[in-house]
Amino acid sequence: MQDADVAIVGAGAAGLSLAHALTSPPGAGRVPSLVVVEPSSSGLRPPPRTWCFWESGAGPYERAVGASWRWLRVYDRRGRAVVRDISPLRYKMIRSSDFEALVGAHLDGLPGVRRAEGTVERVRAVGGGAEALLTTAGGNRLTIRARWLFDSRPRPLPPAARTLLLQHFHGWFVRTRRPVFDPRVADWMDFRVPQPRHGMAFAYVLPTGPHEALVEYTQFSARALTPDAYRAALLDYTGRVLRLGEFDVTSTETGAIPMTDGRFARSSGPAVFRIGTAGGATRPATGYTFATIQRQSRAIARAYRAGRVPVPPRPHRSRSAAMDAVLLHGLDSGVIDGADFFPRLFREVPAVRLLRFLDGATRLHEDLAIGLHTPVLRMLRSAAALPALPRRHFVDPPAPPPPPPPAGAPPGRPGIRGEM
Repeated sequence: MQDADVAIVGAGAAGLSLAHALTSPPGAGRVPSLVVVEPSSSGLRPPPRTWCFWESGAGPYERAVGASWRWLRVYDRRGRAVVRDISPLRYKMIRSSDFEALVGAHLDGLPGVRRAEGTVERVRAVGGGAEALLTTAGGNRLTIRARWLFDSRPRPLPPAARTLLLQHFHGWFVRTRRPVFDPRVADWMDFRVPQPRHGMAFAYVLPTGPHEALVEYTQFSARALTPDAYRAALLDYTGRVLRLGEFDVTSTETGAIPMTDGRFARSSGPAVFRIGTAGGATRPATGYTFATIQRQSRAIARAYRAGRVPVPPRPHRSRSAAMDAVLLHGLDSGVIDGADFFPRLFREVPAVRLLRFLDGATRLHEDLAIGLHTPVLRMLRSAAALPALPRRHFVDPPAPPPPPPPAGAPPGRPGIRGEM
């Protein structure tokens, strides 16, 4: 049995961010004894992926930032481009492996911080705190007790909701033969791809050099695609739209993010709290999660140091959640055309204000002004339909597996060579 002030179940973005916030800077305020529980089996860990967010200046994870951009570009379906300078913000990309290495090195050097590996069988509140029951890789049982326990494991099913869409995606890290990318500009949303009947689809391009970029295809829809369908979509986009010529795929990423107006519980007991996506940190209408996790982690750390109950704050304001519910239902029902909606906002709303809006940091009068740049009648139609919709449990479609390397691909290079 191990005892600690705080136990964190899960060592992904939410778990490691909270561990970092509770111990940064070392020695500041009340620093807890801490146990971070991570899966012992690689099959239970989320696959490597990238996280994107915007912030001003250098953040706490700056050394893990693989690339950042001052300029964002959006293409509508007709190919019209709008480019915006988002300074003083920067749009930043972190790869999960770099984030884990940075935070892991920070934690490994601190006294009172321990790691535990195993499959979590049960989390429950007990007298004076909480405990997690684990089975280690060797088959041993381990009990970890803590005053406070934070659980970031994905929920088996999302909460009852009126609307559930998936933001599902597959991306290629590409290296081209000729210089085709402008590393100063990130293509934030590119709607020059075929649109599904319900929801929407777009691509984005995050260049890290003239020859290198992450090219990703994304859909907001009810179900994920097959590996072959993602591959076909990316071949079409890199060939017909980007005209990359010959290129190599050096690595890939695949995933699915639930986008729902369900009400996420922030605790499952007096001393057991849910964090990250499991606690509703994903912004329902956009899928952005990383920045909300950071705000959530800092708030928990402040409460702990002040001696208060460190319950996670509500991840999104009620006003933001209500607007997201209207947009989600509009996209799902087809009342709102996402391929027109998002380019219009980017074209008509100042970029920094729009990003602050997506972060839930705008005031009421700013929200109302932004609302005037949406299809108002269609939004009202979607809003009017919501009260009659029942909240129900959806079966959460699993994220698709990453497609296997094609025959003949070089070992360790999970990609393709394309001539487009």
